[in-house]
Amino acid sequence: MRNVVHRPGRAVAGGESSWPTPGIQKAHERSQGYGLLTGARPDYDILPTSELALKVEQNRILCAHAMPVMETLRDQIVNTESMVVLTDAQGLILHSIGDDDFLARAEKVALRPGAQWSEDRQGTNAIGTALAERSATVVHGDQHFLEANRFLTCSSVPIFDPYGDVIGVLDVTGDYRSYHQHTMALAKMSVQMIENHLFSATFRDTLQVGFHSRPEFLGTLMEGIAAFTGDGRFLSANRSAQFQLGLPLAALRAHTLSSLFGMTSAELVDRLRASREPILSLNLYNGATVCASVTFRRALQTASGWQAEGRRETGGQAQAGATPAVRTTLRTLRLDQLDTGDPQVSTVITKVRKVIGKDIPLLITGETGTGKELLAQAIHNESPRRSGPFVAVNCASIPETLIESELFGYEEGAFTGARRKGAVGKIVQAHGGTLFLDEIGDMPYPLQVRLLRVLQERIVNPLGSTKTIPVDIAIVCATHRDLREMIAQNRFREDLYYRLNGLVVKLPPLRERKDLAVVIGKMLEREALRGGAGQHLSVAPEVMTLFERCSWPGNFRQLGNLLRTAAAMVEDDGEIRREHLPDDFFDDLQKANDAPAAAAAPAPALGPGPATETPAQQATRLQDVEAQAIAATLALHGGNVSAAARALGVSRATLYRKMPSIAPLKSDSDE
Repeated sequence: MRNVVHRPGRAVAGGESSWPTPGIQKAHERSQGYGLLTGARPDYDILPTSELALKVEQNRILCAHAMPVMETLRDQIVNTESMVVLTDAQGLILHSIGDDDFLARAEKVALRPGAQWSEDRQGTNAIGTALAERSATVVHGDQHFLEANRFLTCSSVPIFDPYGDVIGVLDVTGDYRSYHQHTMALAKMSVQMIENHLFSATFRDTLQVGFHSRPEFLGTLMEGIAAFTGDGRFLSANRSAQFQLGLPLAALRAHTLSSLFGMTSAELVDRLRASREPILSLNLYNGATVCASVTFRRALQTASGWQAEGRRETGGQAQAGATPAVRTTLRTLRLDQLDTGDPQVSTVITKVRKVIGKDIPLLITGETGTGKELLAQAIHNESPRRSGPFVAVNCASIPETLIESELFGYEEGAFTGARRKGAVGKIVQAHGGTLFLDEIGDMPYPLQVRLLRVLQERIVNPLGSTKTIPVDIAIVCATHRDLREMIAQNRFREDLYYRLNGLVVKLPPLRERKDLAVVIGKMLEREALRGGAGQHLSVAPEVMTLFERCSWPGNFRQLGNLLRTAAAMVEDDGEIRREHLPDDFFDDLQKANDAPAAAAAPAPALGPGPATETPAQQATRLQDVEAQAIAATLALHGGNVSAAARALGVSRATLYRKMPSIAPLKSDSDE
């Protein structure tokens, strides 16, 4: 059969022919390359409701800023046989609104939420082609590759996030016979509004300069907006700013406030405060003069530039008990300070840098003590939320009966023992900043539902209150547990897991790191700061050899405690020698040395089991013995979990984790 090449070009409106542009021709060539046929039935596969809901949640920020704009746009084109469509960065339709009669026609070609309109699925179409070309695209009538779509005329504009990445498409689609030339202009203006809203939300706590050559355009869509850190480092600029500055976003990243506007942040704020007018006249680097308005929230000017307002110290015991110098170090901790030469850590930091500020939740995994909170603090310090609070919550260290009130807060009289006037929960405390949930795997199962609702709806209901409090937070979680295994055991919610694991990174244990000497050097510098005497601390070569042989089961927490104790015992020369090390360190060292020999020898029988059991079989049998002991203790105490936990010397939470299928036969009030 002879191949037939489709050549678009027929009347669309008013007798005018839709002659193909070079962009449309390229799109048709791509469509043929995908193996599509013009007369073929389009791909009408629609995502199931649950999967679509997950996609919408993953694009929550985009949808939140786009939906009001879509409603306004719909009002502007009402009764024109058309609809407004929002897609994600892959062309999946997330939302659509429009005239009812046209929506019914669009349903026939799957122009509806859950349908995929990328070029490889639907051939040349405005949504897919706009994504492929990264530019605004109109596809008229038979310019569509697939015959089934040729009754449409579509105007699509890609939506860029503040970092220059495409995150979706806004599309106006209608009957090809009723196309209006102004439709694309309306779509472009709508996208500019969405992008400006996203920009303001992302960089709300930064130094922002709004500018234009004409003062009447300040505060309008035509205003250029550039965001900078407190010390004048360039963060981003909206499309209008890029146009006025004559530089693309990639080139602007090499600039600073000083190189673009000729003054430092401190000088700019001084000038603004000295001026009686809210609008300044600034000179651009290219010699042009512009009118500018300056916004700086949550910041104070200092002699050296800018400094964020004092944040509440909620980073846990390590921060609460630290000296002012150490607290300052944590507040200013950067990712490059954690990159001390280990390849695994370098890979983690590279991945993390790519998602900072993009509203992608982070899940940090790794053994206890591997530095997960330090990584979370550094992520916060380099994010656009750096001037907001960093609130750390260790889900394993708070009693199960208190964790709900700690997280969500409570009203006065919500429960016996509640403070007068209630208390603000950690989630609300983190508003405008970052909430770090350490050991998320230890969060009680019932509370996981409430946390999921907060993450989805960004509202909090304090205990004993009917009011809702809106919150704007970035989420970073950490765990040393295998959450997938916990999901299989019904101990962790699958929907919460997929809401938290936007990017999962794993920190290596200390025994696997290649930068031990560098890490120890930095920790000793911190110990010197903590002591306040300025003494130089070092490690004797013999001791460093011992450190390299240790398996460090407690990782950085163990190493830090050891160095702190040794630093307190050193002589005036500040050198840590063998006699300064605690006895339990040598016990761990001996276990590490014995491990290879034990691994090579046959495993001894445990109890009555056969000597040929594998370690996995032994572990399974030990779990069975443990379960039997728990069951027997529960039976002895009539099913009372609290009494059984006390008898076994464990917490109620641990007892539930050990036997997730059991339920208390008596409540605590029955005792």
